[in-house]
Amino acid sequence: MLTRTDLRSAVPSPVELRTALPRAQVDVDAVLHQVRPIVDAVRERGAEAALEFGERFDHVRPATVRVPADELPKALAGLDPAVRAGLEESIERARRVHADQRRVDTTTKVVPGGTVTERWVPVGRVGLYVPGGLAVYPSSVVMNVVPAQTAGVESLVVCSPAQAEFGGLPHPAILAAAELLGVEEVWAVGGAHGVALMTYGGLDTDGGELAPVDLVTGPGNIYVTAAKRLLRGLVGIDSEAGPTEIAVLADATADPVHVATDLISQAEHDPLAASVLVTDSVELADAVDAELAVRVKATKHSERVATALSGTQSGCVLVSSVEDGLRVVDAYAAEHLEIQTADASAVAARVRNAGAVFVGAWSPVSLGDYCAGSNHVLPTGGCARHSSGLSVQTFLRGIHVVEYTEDALRAVAGHVVALANAEDLPAHGEAVAARFEGRS
Repeated sequence: MLTRTDLRSAVPSPVELRTALPRAQVDVDAVLHQVRPIVDAVRERGAEAALEFGERFDHVRPATVRVPADELPKALAGLDPAVRAGLEESIERARRVHADQRRVDTTTKVVPGGTVTERWVPVGRVGLYVPGGLAVYPSSVVMNVVPAQTAGVESLVVCSPAQAEFGGLPHPAILAAAELLGVEEVWAVGGAHGVALMTYGGLDTDGGELAPVDLVTGPGNIYVTAAKRLLRGLVGIDSEAGPTEIAVLADATADPVHVATDLISQAEHDPLAASVLVTDSVELADAVDAELAVRVKATKHSERVATALSGTQSGCVLVSSVEDGLRVVDAYAAEHLEIQTADASAVAARVRNAGAVFVGAWSPVSLGDYCAGSNHVLPTGGCARHSSGLSVQTFLRGIHVVEYTEDALRAVAGHVVALANAEDLPAHGEAVAARFEGRS
């Protein structure tokens, strides 16, 4: 089922690997012309425009953008007890992990009388986007809200598409998750128009304020990503998320059932999802293919999974050794990387590029999606080479506070003047020298 790429004779250079490896081809620029009018309309007409686009795309128009406050506890009361227990466990574990990410202010004494303090200040207001397309993601509510709350963000709104099936409200599981987390503001709007409305704000149909946000986080489809690209700068964004992806680095010790089911688990997200196996064992590759042939037909979303696994974004890469496999997965820089090899911990410790690494047979990506305590909003499309997943740090800004006494400035003034003159910016130096004119 998986198309094979044979690199056993020689592993290409990092530049060659970027083109040789399977990768989802998502051209965000190609839809910008469709998204720009949506963004412009929301900028000009606010909630009315957003609700009109919601009616067109989601086939329902709620009375207001903001979900009535009493709908959240109602959704929680109707939630399946098993799902509630799972969300509560997910929240508790995520809070435990993210609590250790909170940064503390530091003050450096540069010289006597001269200090630089780095203060960590939370973003004032954030918009947390939760998709509502092919699947429902209450887990994404957890993954967005927990780090924002831990960072100390004082105002946040969860934004998720209205669902015709639920009378124009977001999916009740999303509302229930928001209630469990203490979120008080949810908007029933999605897509590019939802991102635009969070950015520009406005007045709701009942006259209530829809306050604009300073930062938008959370994954979405290509139209959500395009809106983020258009609005970046006016509003902060976490990343431009693409289709989900998993890479599995495995050797002959791996269980083909584990590998196959993990590849399927990510493929069920989206027909564009990428599932890549990197292995030095042809026998394992054959066994995984045999498992896929049986299990894909039996899984609920078999058509979606089969499309994803047979697409150009998925495949099996044969290498001559685990060492070469490490070079391949580092070049690929997967959103999710599983290490299913002998001495998996030691191999995982050598990985440089991945959104998250799952070590050994008992740490599947599905665990990270829900209950590991880690965050599942991760960089895709090779962005793990330079970017991190969502964390408390996403919602914090480091501000340098500089405080020098007269004597401390006097001691360095000559250096400032010399450097300013070297850059042909004499007024910079004069701003320092003027402070000492007429002073002994």
